[in-house]
Amino acid sequence: MNLINHPIVRVGLMLALFAIVATSLVSLTESNTRDKIIDNEKQALLKAINALVDSDDYDNDILTDIITLPETAQLGTNDVTTVYRARKLNKPVAAIFTSIAPNGYSGKIKLLVGVYFDGSLAGVRVISHKETPGLGDKIDAKKSDWILKFTGLSLTNPGESAWKVKKDGGQFDQFTGATITPRAVVKAVKNALYYFDKNRDNLFKEVQ
Repeated sequence: MNLINHPIVRVGLMLALFAIVATSLVSLTESNTRDKIIDNEKQALLKAINALVDSDDYDNDILTDIITLPETAQLGTNDVTTVYRARKLNKPVAAIFTSIAPNGYSGKIKLLVGVYFDGSLAGVRVISHKETPGLGDKIDAKKSDWILKFTGLSLTNPGESAWKVKKDGGQFDQFTGATITPRAVVKAVKNALYYFDKNRDNLFKEVQ
């Protein structure tokens, strides 16, 4: 008897063939989807960076001109931090890096901070947070313009004593019913400026 013609064997072979085809399709779809996700993430990151530093202000491939920092307590993180470096005609323009405000009302607030080579802020954006909707979430540029007011400031503008919310004697607005959140962000941005000021030249060293 030809085993291939046996009904059970034929069903088994059909199921095996179906499994192979299905697995191949899933693998192909996953591969294509993964590449698309990676590309979308890159484009989203580039868009966020360009919201801080205009693409006309640099001519290098900012997503590959990077350095990584070890755990940096001053930036509020124990994780490795990636710094994206903007240059024009091989001269430093700005550094864009992540900073963590560890003491938000509802946990860590992750920031993207851009600092021009002269030490002034290109801008600040909130990448992720868990702050209270309608209160602390006003740090998000989609919710209010509060975060936009950091643009152009530096360690000397305003003076050091002014790098606080108004409730603490500084110049930055707090939110009604939510002082902890803006206080945490102001401190994190100030710390990021301190870090940049102390490490400016090292941040722009060529990677060997």
